[in-house]
Amino acid sequence: MTAIFSTPQDTDIFYPSEDGEPLAETYDHLYAILTTLEMLKGYFKDRRATVLADQFLYYSQGFPALRVAPDVMVIFDVEPGGRDNYKIWQEQQVPSVIFEMTSSSTQEQDKVFKKTLYEQLGVKEYWLFDPKGEWIAHKLQGYRLEGEEYQLINEYRSEPLGLTLKVEGKLLAFYREDNGEKLLIPDELREALEQQRQRAELAEQQVEQERRRAELAEQRAEQLAAKLRELGIDPDL
Repeated sequence: MTAIFSTPQDTDIFYPSEDGEPLAETYDHLYAILTTLEMLKGYFKDRRATVLADQFLYYSQGFPALRVAPDVMVIFDVEPGGRDNYKIWQEQQVPSVIFEMTSSSTQEQDKVFKKTLYEQLGVKEYWLFDPKGEWIAHKLQGYRLEGEEYQLINEYRSEPLGLTLKVEGKLLAFYREDNGEKLLIPDELREALEQQRQRAELAEQQVEQERRRAELAEQRAEQLAAKLRELGIDPDL
C-alpha cells in the first residue's frame, strides 16, 4: 500500500531543496551516481518521464522533515526535466525505480530504513549498488515489489526500465532489452563519436583515392588513344 500522507493545505510550509551535505561520500560513489543519471536521462529523453539524482523526495504533505534523497530515481508519467525537489502529492506519481550507491557506512540505512520506506511507498524496484564491494558480494542487489512486499531479484534486469544491468568495474552498466545496445556514459560517447569521425574521414579518403585512380585511368586511356591516332589507328573502331 502506498503510504502518502497529506493535509488540506501547506502553503506556508517550507520544503528545503538542500541540506548542505555532500552528494556522495567518495569519488567512486559520486561517479557511479552521475554516470547512472546521465545514461538513464539519455535513455528516457523522448518519453514522458524524469530521472533525478540526490533530490529530496517528500512523501508526507505538511511534514517537511519526512523526506529522503535517493541517489537516482526514475519517475514515469510526469513532465520531463529537473526539479529542486520532488513532492509525491503534487506530482501524483511515486518513483518506479530507485538506485542507492551503498557503502559499509550506509549499509544499515540502505537495507533497512530505505528498503522499508520504498516498499511502503510502492516503488516497484529498489537497487543497491556497492561500487567498492564493501558488503554486497557481487556489488549489485535488487528488490522487486511483489504484492506489497519486496522480493529479491535473482536476475540483473529491470522490468520497469526494460534494461539489463551489469557490473563493470566500479560502475553500473545498462543494456537495452529490445536491441542489446549498451547505454554509453559520457566518456564512452565521446570515444564512440571520435571513432565515428575517424571512420567518416577514412571513408572520405577512400572515396578521394578512388576518384584520383579513376582520373588517372582516364588520362592514361586518353594518352593511349592519342598515340593510336598518331599511328593512324582509330581507337574507337
